[in-house]
Amino acid sequence: MIQRPTALLIDFDGVLRRHDPAIAAAIETRHGLEPGAILAAGLEWDRQLPAITGEITREEWLSSIAEALGVDESVVLEWDQDKGEIVPEVLQFVKDVRKAGMKVGLATNAMDDLPAVLARHGLTKKFDAVANSSEISVHKPAPGYFRAACALIDAHPKQCLFIDDVDRNIRAARAAGLTAYRYTPGDDLTYARKALGI
Repeated sequence: MIQRPTALLIDFDGVLRRHDPAIAAAIETRHGLEPGAILAAGLEWDRQLPAITGEITREEWLSSIAEALGVDESVVLEWDQDKGEIVPEVLQFVKDVRKAGMKVGLATNAMDDLPAVLARHGLTKKFDAVANSSEISVHKPAPGYFRAACALIDAHPKQCLFIDDVDRNIRAARAAGLTAYRYTPGDDLTYARKALGI
């Protein structure tokens, strides 16, 4: 029998936070770039990896994007001003899990500015722990990431439900012994609530 999870690890971007792509597209179009160009450049692995493992700062990452695209850094900084919005139903889910007495960890590949981003959204005290890849120096989907994230909420992998929007992270979490559920926009999290018994 599969053990019922008693703790939650939940992703940030794509799950708890969403961005309106039209905002970025308008900025890029205004500056003569193709919509999506800035994010695509930022996600190139040789550029993204040092940022999400703490080797470089977010500011250095943004500068590298501007250099790669051949644009003034102010363009990328303008793009970066959009900090997205928190998905209300997902935040309520997090609150309900904690209210039920279970620990919740934010499990995200993020950069050194994550504490400031969480503060900006009023989320600083909404989690029992934050597994920020740039702080623990290992990123999803590496097995070590999941071990570290579980340890931060004092839970064995078999006790954890992991929610993410990326297939490879879901598969890796399951391989590491966690129960994992893929989130898609608009999901009311009924399955996750049942899995946790809330």
